[in-house]
Amino acid sequence: MARPLREGIEALQLTTKFSLAVLALASGVYTYIGVRDLLDGSASVVFLGAFIYSAAVSVGIYAFWTFLMRLMPHVRYAAHRRALIGAIVLGSAMIVAMSSWLNAAALAGSAAIEQHLSRAAEGYADALDKAHSNALAAQSLLPDIQLAANRFARLAGDERASGALTGTSGSGTVVQLLTQMSNDLTSLGQEIAQSRETVKQLYEQGSERISRMRSLVSASGAVAQRADAFGEEAVALAGVIASLQQTSVAPAVRRAADDLASTFIAPVADGGTQDLRARQETVVGNVSEAVAAQSKALATAADQILATEPIRPERFVPLSRPAAVLLYATDFLPSWAGAISIDLLPAVLVLILVVVHSAIRREESPEVVDNVMTAADMMQAMRLYERMRQEELATERLSDRPVPATPATPATPATPAAPATPATPATPATPATPAAETRNVTTLSSQRRGDA
Repeated sequence: MARPLREGIEALQLTTKFSLAVLALASGVYTYIGVRDLLDGSASVVFLGAFIYSAAVSVGIYAFWTFLMRLMPHVRYAAHRRALIGAIVLGSAMIVAMSSWLNAAALAGSAAIEQHLSRAAEGYADALDKAHSNALAAQSLLPDIQLAANRFARLAGDERASGALTGTSGSGTVVQLLTQMSNDLTSLGQEIAQSRETVKQLYEQGSERISRMRSLVSASGAVAQRADAFGEEAVALAGVIASLQQTSVAPAVRRAADDLASTFIAPVADGGTQDLRARQETVVGNVSEAVAAQSKALATAADQILATEPIRPERFVPLSRPAAVLLYATDFLPSWAGAISIDLLPAVLVLILVVVHSAIRREESPEVVDNVMTAADMMQAMRLYERMRQEELATERLSDRPVPATPATPATPATPAAPATPATPATPATPATPAAETRNVTTLSSQRRGDA
């Protein structure tokens, strides 16, 4: 099984390099899109800065995973593997820090900004509703005020017509006092009624602003331009909410309640007889107690309204795509998973290579761990070695065989006129020529290649 695994690894080397290059390039492209929103300046400066950063990210990712794919599968000792695993964890954290969150910003940046706008719109809508409710809370006092005013007016009419309080009809001290209290409460009621129309108009304006803000959230087009328009609407809506809180008549009711109690001055009885004056003083005292009770009730109701915490709508803060993705990360977990997977998917390839190389080492002979030859290859190599030895022995025997000497030529008898010619020496044995030896070596090499 070891040999097919090795062949499989060799066959997949090109695929592995191509896949790693594509993943690194994809990460660089999305990093470029994400980092572009973080840079300020001219278009050329932004392009150059984003391009250099994304190129550095692509090269770093490719080099990091290439190193691990080349080296980690061959590491056998546990301590060394733990060190490399620590390097993987550290490198992965750095890749996430420099690339993955920008990839997520590129994948889900626009959606994250729209999420930010949507939440801001809902927050402003809640603030508008609370301000409107607080403004209408003072309107709930109007029926009580109108009822008290009508009661004082009715008592004044009864006293004027039949002397229901003092027993003597006419427009005296009691009638004047009751009429005054009725007029004061009626004026306060009219002020509250007038504020109701103002509150209604302000609430309609705020509702229109909310409607525009929501339409900007769901509209098409560049999200940056929509965010700018949303900010303008948010500022205008904050002014409407502030106006709603200022139109509340609860402070006016509180002041009117204090005035009823503090500015009440009992008139002098002007009856013609002592008995009538006594009855008038008694009725004036009763009216004073009734006014005090009404003042206390109004003051208590106004205090409850004023105790409500004033509405302070949150200030709208525009966000960039990366900042929005970080702020609303839990809402875009699939995008985060995809962005991180692009950068860390090669870790799976590294793990596969580690497992495969471990399986190869287990299948091979434990005595020769690095051997990559099968038994058939070994036997063929032994046969080749024997043939080589035979060729070498044959060459040595040919080189050591003696060559027969040439017989000496007998000396020619010398004439008296010339001296005798000396005998020619014997020719030594001719050794094997270098050319023949070269042919033997060439033949041997050819045989080796053919056997291999």
